[in-house]
Amino acid sequence: MNREMLMLVDAISREKNVERDVVFGAVEAALAQATKKLYSGEVDIRVALDRDTGNYETFRRWHVVPDEAGLQLPDQEILLFEAKEQISDIEVDEYIEETIESLPIGRIGAMAAKQVILQKIRDAEREMLLNDFMSRGDKIFVGTVKRMDKGDLIVESGRVEGRLRRNEMIPKENFRTGDRVRAMIMEVDLTLRGAPIVLSRSAPEFMKELFRNEVPEIEQGLLEIKSCARDAGSRAKIAVLSHDKRIDPIGTCVGVRGTRVNAVTTELAGERVDIVLWSEDPAQFVIGALAPANVSSIVVDEERHAMDVVVDEENLAIAIGRGGQNVRLAAELTGWKINILDAAESAEKQASEVDESRRLFMEKLDVDEEIADLLIAEGFTSLEQVAYVPLEEMLEIESFDEDTVSELRTRAKDALLTMEIAIEENVGGVATELRDLEGMTTELIAKLADNGVHVLDDLADLAVDELTDITGQSADEATALIMKAREHWFANDAPSKE
Repeated sequence: MNREMLMLVDAISREKNVERDVVFGAVEAALAQATKKLYSGEVDIRVALDRDTGNYETFRRWHVVPDEAGLQLPDQEILLFEAKEQISDIEVDEYIEETIESLPIGRIGAMAAKQVILQKIRDAEREMLLNDFMSRGDKIFVGTVKRMDKGDLIVESGRVEGRLRRNEMIPKENFRTGDRVRAMIMEVDLTLRGAPIVLSRSAPEFMKELFRNEVPEIEQGLLEIKSCARDAGSRAKIAVLSHDKRIDPIGTCVGVRGTRVNAVTTELAGERVDIVLWSEDPAQFVIGALAPANVSSIVVDEERHAMDVVVDEENLAIAIGRGGQNVRLAAELTGWKINILDAAESAEKQASEVDESRRLFMEKLDVDEEIADLLIAEGFTSLEQVAYVPLEEMLEIESFDEDTVSELRTRAKDALLTMEIAIEENVGGVATELRDLEGMTTELIAKLADNGVHVLDDLADLAVDELTDITGQSADEATALIMKAREHWFANDAPSKE
């Protein structure tokens, strides 16, 4: 039978044009797989087959793991201290092996063995083809539709297949068998049967790569696409930067009579593209990203990473866009939260902020309305600014002498200290598990405590809009925090492993 095994290996090696070692490896895997079926647990079996004689030995083995890690797979693992009792110099990640009776090839039958071996060979061929394809460095997969698979497209390029999921296609886009398809290679997942390359036509990266192919200056490094935001099939925005002052980045990407941008638009089923000039100045970048709307004024809030953008009545609808599309894409493109306001809303908000600052200064600094308004007029909005802005800057304020400035700074520092002590006392009543939650800050804890949120379940029970009202966070930030607080619910519901 051993001689027959060697003949089988030689025959498959010639038939499939693969190295004998690859076939031997497949034979060992097939024998190991068959031997595992004799055991009830998930044991680890290794078969060593002699390449000259066809004789083989079978071993059951245990992976050595650190003592503190414990056994996650008891049938396959052994703790270090137990392993050292058998082999004194063994280390973590090595193996303890025990010789067991080898399974006669007759038990599984030569034909059954051949089927397993051929499957291993097909897997090896598939991986070899995939590695060869990926080594070319292509970012865009070009192929033809081979078949549909549960709503996904299986796209073939040569002998390599990619999977384009329904949710990664452009909406209202329909392909038929034999149609040519271009898509972005997002990842390679070898666990996917048949089509291991995951594709996308809706990802921003696909648009960036299409522009890179159409605009040679990008490939040459003269232009750079800094960011991209898309509503696939409808509208997109890309931000470009020129590294050569002689090159107009927007005009270069548009091309003569729009040839370059039109080529991208045609590939993306008519998706309209706004090309925006990237700027280091966040406010200038946001103004450009909101085009074609004209911006009247803009207020940057670095702490909240947000901007209040004021537009006139004529530009309000343009700035927001249909269904909020324009402002949403501009926010994604720039990475800033953007609030669109008309003149009346802006004036009302500014008046509210002035009133709030006036009350703060009058209460905490014990000054009259005239002094509070003077500080506001000079751009002071917080106690921290009064306490720590350089002395020389405050002395430049008309009617403020050195004694007045020193007194105001002292009162501001005292007020901040009192407030900090009050926060610490308030936070003291908050459960440790809530305070230690990832993403939690002292300020957040204080706001939660002020609103009766003292334990993890209190936070987990909140709705997103309730949390945003309490903390002033964005909806995404609030959602992430609530889901983090709910994790222990799902952990408790998970089935225990015995």
